[in-house]
Amino acid sequence: MIQSIEKIRHAGSGNFLLMAGPCAIEDEAMAFQIAERIYGIAERLELPWIFKGSYRKANRSRLDSFSGIGDNQALKILRKIGEAFAIPVVTDIHAAAEAAMAAAYVDVLQIPAFLCRQTDLLVAAAVTGKVVNIKKGQFLSPQAMKFAVDKVRLSGNNRIILTERGAMFGYQDLVVDYRGIPEMQAFGCPVVLDITHSLQQPNQASGVTGGKPQLIETIARAGIAAGADGIFIETHPDPAAALSDGANMLHLDRLENLLQRLTQIRKTILSFSERSEDQNIRG
Repeated sequence: MIQSIEKIRHAGSGNFLLMAGPCAIEDEAMAFQIAERIYGIAERLELPWIFKGSYRKANRSRLDSFSGIGDNQALKILRKIGEAFAIPVVTDIHAAAEAAMAAAYVDVLQIPAFLCRQTDLLVAAAVTGKVVNIKKGQFLSPQAMKFAVDKVRLSGNNRIILTERGAMFGYQDLVVDYRGIPEMQAFGCPVVLDITHSLQQPNQASGVTGGKPQLIETIARAGIAAGADGIFIETHPDPAAALSDGANMLHLDRLENLLQRLTQIRKTILSFSERSEDQNIRG
């Protein structure tokens, strides 16, 4: 399915899919700075890459939290990035009416975790014909995501990615159950692990989400070792100054070294599969 994404590069490299970019589009210069850096990294490592950026943040804790620079302005920036680097772009949508609007600018429509049960939203995304990335709700089991997949497929769209992003653990923490990766792959969809959102600490008393970015590499290594088809990482040149989710983003300067190590783990995992297949053939 990854090979069918428009403008995807290095789809036959055997590497994991990378979905990476800022949490939100803050301005054009910042978005292009991040895109240019990731483009260079993805080319050097031969990673299939989709640029990620939210044109609007609809689920802020507080009314005064940053939610976006304006839908049209942000969507135009996303389209410009896709055209400038000849790469696919993904953004989230929040209501059924937004599906067709966003589909005119991007290649992949993302369903936020809190909205993954919203039938009208899933159907509206499906009928655009775009790839639909459904993020698993923090409140759902991996098995329950079958019904979200069915809603998209029964609406005539088989181009589906599922994204694991942790499960609620108490009121203010998340944990990743890596069993969910093969369980959701059994639905016939590639499964991406959202590294940075899995390290959120939501519902803080301040109304600003916290995080544990020091564990990004730990979660990422485990996800690749568990067989995830891809990883999702939000990154920023100055996370402390980011207008959204800075507490759990990866500093842009650290991205390449992390991805280099993860590609090595991926090669090792693939070699295990190749050895197993060889043994079965010889047996």
